[in-house]
Amino acid sequence: MKTEPGLVFEDQRYDDTMDGNNGVTHLYKPPTITQSKEEDTDNTMSGDAIGTEMAAEQLTRSPPSQIRQNLILLLLTLTQLVQIAPLGVGVNSGLAIGQALGADRVQSTWVVASFPLTQGTFVLIGGRLGAIYGHKNILVAGSLIWVIWAALGGYATNLIAVCFFRGLCGIGGGLMTPNIIALIGITFPPGQKRNLGFALFGAMAPVGAAGGGLIGAIVIQLAEWKWAFFLLALVGAVVFGAASIAIQNDAPLDPHGSLDIIGAYLGVGGLILFNFVWNQAPIVGWATGYEIALLIISVAHFVAFAVWESKFAKDPIMPFDIWKMPSFGRLIVTVALAFMSLGIFLWYMSQFMQQIRGDSLITTGLQYLPLTIVGAITPFVAAWLIPRVPAQVIIGLGCLALVIINALLATTRPDLTYWAMCFPAMFVSAFTIDLIVTSAQIVISSTVPMKQQGIAGSLVGTLLGYGLSTGLGFAGTVEVHTFDNGRNLLRGYHSAAYLAIGMAGGALILSALIRIPKNTQEGWHADDVDAAERHAAS
Repeated sequence: MKTEPGLVFEDQRYDDTMDGNNGVTHLYKPPTITQSKEEDTDNTMSGDAIGTEMAAEQLTRSPPSQIRQNLILLLLTLTQLVQIAPLGVGVNSGLAIGQALGADRVQSTWVVASFPLTQGTFVLIGGRLGAIYGHKNILVAGSLIWVIWAALGGYATNLIAVCFFRGLCGIGGGLMTPNIIALIGITFPPGQKRNLGFALFGAMAPVGAAGGGLIGAIVIQLAEWKWAFFLLALVGAVVFGAASIAIQNDAPLDPHGSLDIIGAYLGVGGLILFNFVWNQAPIVGWATGYEIALLIISVAHFVAFAVWESKFAKDPIMPFDIWKMPSFGRLIVTVALAFMSLGIFLWYMSQFMQQIRGDSLITTGLQYLPLTIVGAITPFVAAWLIPRVPAQVIIGLGCLALVIINALLATTRPDLTYWAMCFPAMFVSAFTIDLIVTSAQIVISSTVPMKQQGIAGSLVGTLLGYGLSTGLGFAGTVEVHTFDNGRNLLRGYHSAAYLAIGMAGGALILSALIRIPKNTQEGWHADDVDAAERHAAS
């Protein structure tokens, strides 16, 4: 290792003992940087220097045993599976829950939209909090929030209350998602093991959502809807509790950093207002005064957020230098359009099955099984393709699949059997989110430095949850203007599907403009390991 003049590197190894202060097992302490006696003028390191030193410590510390690595990977995977399950409950049973609480069909859209709205929105700050306080600590905090509000959701007595509780549960999911991703990125260096981790993470989206939808449908059809919430809380408590015990503590990557409160307000406030406007518009109409006013305010928040984060924020939630990655902007827009298209498909396919075909909740859940089964396999295919095929090709395949499934939804008829149009759509849908999410996560995570793993995960996670929710608002506006005041539901569903085709088509075109090379990286970039040395020497 090269040393700069005046710097001494001390290589100290710790015994495999427990630290009395924080209960963390120290297997290995990496080389530390100290001033030589001749230049011992200032022993105080800046916050950034400490942050990069902590990042280097994460990299060079001896990894957990293979058995513990596998256990951590298993529990992180199960944690993602359980935390995404409320989305499936909303998609499959949102209408039934809303009607049980006295809401009409259009109002019931809020049951499904409320959870991914806050889940996607709070991913923005979840990654940043993980960098400051430790990714495991924020994962545990998010788990507690998720379990508490999932349980309290069962006591709701009206539509507003159940949506409010689901929204608060989504905040917990928003804190969990980027830190699950970051813990995978920190625990496993770039390579096959990490790709497997991201593949499992990606697989849990369709498995958790469709599986949650089926289990929720069984409970709600055979008992009261509230028991679905209680069951989610119970399973969450068990899985999240096991994960909090097994996953080792991680040192904060930016322990002296701070949360950008102004940026958090502008970002979260803008996202929530924008989503609220579009999901509320089908219910109250654009002629309602507050709709246009809130839309203008939300856009103003976005503009202020961009200015603040790029010009004034000391510790920005989303450093704008991350946008300097090759084709990063086009990648983000592509993923956003794709997720909105997917959210429209999932909701309106469920509505077609229940409202047009007359299928029960359980039958609808069973008809989503192709998405669950094939979706559990597809992420591994994506992870295998990443080193062999350019990422834009893989993402483009996912966007093409979105065009196909929405075209099937837009042209299906009630007199056709499930196997004619719905089954092919459900089968192909497994190649949408999995190919796109897994590819985007692996590429972005392998491109950014270790200190920004949480931020990278936050961006994709925000787009996933927020896109699913916001797309419903756009589609709902199209639906209510084409369904002849509720007399022609099928026409409204088809119109929403055509909107989704347009979104997926736009994503497909943009994916062809993305220029990202094949990812063949194994191990950390040298820049990550040497970051602390360079900073201290400068």
